[in-house]
Amino acid sequence: MVSIPIEKDLEEAKRVLSNESNAIKQLAKSLGKNYVDAIDKLDNVKGRVIFTGIGKSGHVARKMASTFSSTGVPSYFVHPSEASHGDLGIIDHSDAVVVISNSGETPEISDLVEYTKRHKIPLITITSNLDSLIAEQSDIALLLPKVKEACPMGLAPTTTTTMTMALGDAMAINLMTRRNFSANDFKLRHPGGKLGKQLLKVSDIMHKEDEVPVTKKDSLMSDVIIQMTTKSFGCVAVLDEKKLLAGIITDGDLRRHMSDKLLQQLAEDVMTPGPKSIRPIALASEAVAVMNELEITNLFVTEKKSVVGIIHIHDCLRAGIE
Repeated sequence: MVSIPIEKDLEEAKRVLSNESNAIKQLAKSLGKNYVDAIDKLDNVKGRVIFTGIGKSGHVARKMASTFSSTGVPSYFVHPSEASHGDLGIIDHSDAVVVISNSGETPEISDLVEYTKRHKIPLITITSNLDSLIAEQSDIALLLPKVKEACPMGLAPTTTTTMTMALGDAMAINLMTRRNFSANDFKLRHPGGKLGKQLLKVSDIMHKEDEVPVTKKDSLMSDVIIQMTTKSFGCVAVLDEKKLLAGIITDGDLRRHMSDKLLQQLAEDVMTPGPKSIRPIALASEAVAVMNELEITNLFVTEKKSVVGIIHIHDCLRAGIE
């Protein structure tokens, strides 16, 4: 194997990244009414957005379909060759088709293009050649700027595929914004993995109802200690006359008030007033941050000062929240 100086490798890598970065900047400058028309068309689709392409364009089309689906636009990838052998039946008159073809002359896509015209299915093409057959057959053609591929021979699709993928991201985010796609919507589509964990809410993992240790301000500490022991959280929420959170009693409070008279004292005499709490709609990661900052292991969950649950640091760790 030929030894290549590190500087040479870094120089080549920087050249490729600079090439592709400049291409995306050119693409951004080139966007106009056609792009907005395409977003309008996709926003009004009643069915799904079908993506298709061959080779590297096909891989980009798969990625775009995945991104659209995860951000609120039901999408699907159809391979052009499979489309010609029965998969055209997947495409419905309520769908729209997005074809990715750098040359715009990909022969394998001809059957699919013809199908869209016959059934009046909206067709959008992403291409570098507006004079191509596919672009001419499209309802809307999005033109990629003419740029050199990062490949030193100018053959391997690199810069063009980067531009196409970036364009797909822009389209997905545009539609996501138009449809007021929320973090909760995102979570519903990503229940597993790191993204799903990051979007877990306190309400998803908190203990509630009979599991929550609560007592009244005028309760005797002899009863409070039983409540703390039974619920196993090492603390209890103290409620006022309106059943709102007034204070908290922890193991530390017990130690600080340890005396022969402790069991005859009232909860309000021992409690720490104005404890920190968290809302059920807060992210579980926020609860972890609060507990770490205050060096505590529990947080009561409240809505307008009414206790609706309790969350323990172990609940967060078990859910994969760190």
